[in-house]
Amino acid sequence: MHERSSVTELAETLRKELNRYSPGEKLPSSRALMERHRVSPVTVSRALAVLAAEGLVVTRPGAGAFRAARSTPGTPRPGDTSWQEIALSVETAGESVPRSVDASGVLATLAAPPPGTLELNGGYLHPSLQPERALAAALARAGRRPGAWGRPPMEGLTELRDWFAREIGGPAGTLAAGDVLITAGGQAALTCALRALAPPGAPVLVESPTYPGMLAAARASGLRPVPVPVDTDGVRTDLLAEALRASGARVFVCQPLFQNPTGASLAAGRRAEVLRIAREAGAFVVEDDFARLLVHEDSPPLPAPLAADDPDGVVVHVRSLTKATSPSLRVGALAARGPAFERLRAIQVVDSFFVPRPLQEAALELVGAPAWPRHLRTVAAELRARRQTMVTALGQELPGLHLAHVPPGGYLLWLRLPQYTDDAALAAAALRAGVAVAHGRPYFCAEPPAPHVRLSFASVAGAGELAEGVRRLRTACAEVLG
Repeated sequence: MHERSSVTELAETLRKELNRYSPGEKLPSSRALMERHRVSPVTVSRALAVLAAEGLVVTRPGAGAFRAARSTPGTPRPGDTSWQEIALSVETAGESVPRSVDASGVLATLAAPPPGTLELNGGYLHPSLQPERALAAALARAGRRPGAWGRPPMEGLTELRDWFAREIGGPAGTLAAGDVLITAGGQAALTCALRALAPPGAPVLVESPTYPGMLAAARASGLRPVPVPVDTDGVRTDLLAEALRASGARVFVCQPLFQNPTGASLAAGRRAEVLRIAREAGAFVVEDDFARLLVHEDSPPLPAPLAADDPDGVVVHVRSLTKATSPSLRVGALAARGPAFERLRAIQVVDSFFVPRPLQEAALELVGAPAWPRHLRTVAAELRARRQTMVTALGQELPGLHLAHVPPGGYLLWLRLPQYTDDAALAAAALRAGVAVAHGRPYFCAEPPAPHVRLSFASVAGAGELAEGVRRLRTACAEVLG
C-alpha cells in the first residue's frame, strides 16, 4: 500500500474512534497503533499530524497524543487543506512524469525508530563511532578563522576543493581544484547532477537494486529510472550497453565501490567497459563514491575512482564526508570536466547559492587534523569487527536467508528471502519484535526479482546489539515465514 493512502486510511479510522475518548484523554501509544493497524511508525506519526492539524488531537513530545478539548466560542476553526490535493495533482498536457514524490524508502532509514528498537536500518555511524571531539575542535577553530562568517566563493573554498581533487584524482593529479564543486552533502550532489545532465521526462539508467534516495531524486527531477541488473561483480556491462541502446538514456548512475544495498564492487574487467560503453553512447556516468571512507581493516587495496581514469569528462564524481563523520556534517563534492561543470555550478547557484562557509571551514580543519587518519583507522577496524559479528549471528540464527556477498567495506548486508516472502510484512514484524530493518522493495525501480532485506551494522552501539538484533529478526521471520 502506498504511504499516502495508508496515512489517509489510518487518519480516517482514528477520526471515527475519537468519540470513545473524553476531551484531554490520552490515545493509545504509537506502538499500540502500529501493532493494531499493522502500519509503520512513519504512517502513525503522519496520521496523528493530520488530526493535530485539524484540531482534533494534541501531541505532546514524550507524553503522547490526546483528544483535543472541545472548542469554545471564539476558537479559530481548523483549516481545510483538502483543496491542495487537486492543486498538487493536476497534470499539464504532455507531462510525462507524475509530480508526486515517494520518499518512503528514504524516510524509513532517516526516521528515528520507537524507543527500545534496535536500528539495523540506519545509514549513519553510531554516535560512538562519530568523531565528535574532533568535529567540535574543528568547528571551534573554524569559527575563529578570519572571514569565517563571510561569503565563500560560489564553487567552494579553494583549499577544500583542492583537498577533494587530490582525494578523487589520486597522486597522479588527474583533477584540479577547478574541476571540483563543493556541495551540501552527497544527496544534494546527486540531485544537482541529475538535474544538470538530463532534461525532465528523460530516461536515466540506474543499478538494480540501488539507493532509494537517488531514485526519489530522479523522479523528483522528472526523470524516468531504467534498471540495469547488478551481480556480485557490480553492474552487468552486457546489459548496460543494451539498456543504453534501447532507452536512449544519456546518464547512468552507479556506485562502483561497496554498492548500496548489495555491497558489490565493480570488477576490474568491467571498469574500463563501463567507461567505453558510456563514451560510445555519448552518455555521462554519475559515480556515487559514497563508501570509500568506510573501507574495512581487512580490505584489499581499493581501486581508484572511475573519475581518476577519465580524461574525457565522461564521469561526474560524487563524494561526501557525511557517512564517515556525522549526519550533520553535510559537506560533499562534485567533480566534472568541461561544460558539464558549468552546468552543475549553475544548478547549484540557483538552488542554494553556496554551502555555508563555517561548515566548509570546519570540514577543512577536520580533514587536515592529526585526528582524521586516526578516526578512519578506528572506523575501519570497528566496521570489520561488526561485519564479522553480524555474519556469524546470521549464520547461527537465520541460516535460511541467503547472503550472496560479504563486502570488505561499507556498512550493509543484503539478504535474499525465500521466494514469495512479503518483505514489507517481514519489516513490519521485525519492528514489532523490536528491530528496524529495511525491506527490499524500495531499492528497485521496477518489479523486484526476489524479496530481500537490507541490514546495517553501523548504526547500533556494538556487537551485543547486533547479535540481539539478529535474534529479534529471527522472531519476525518465524512469524512471517512460519
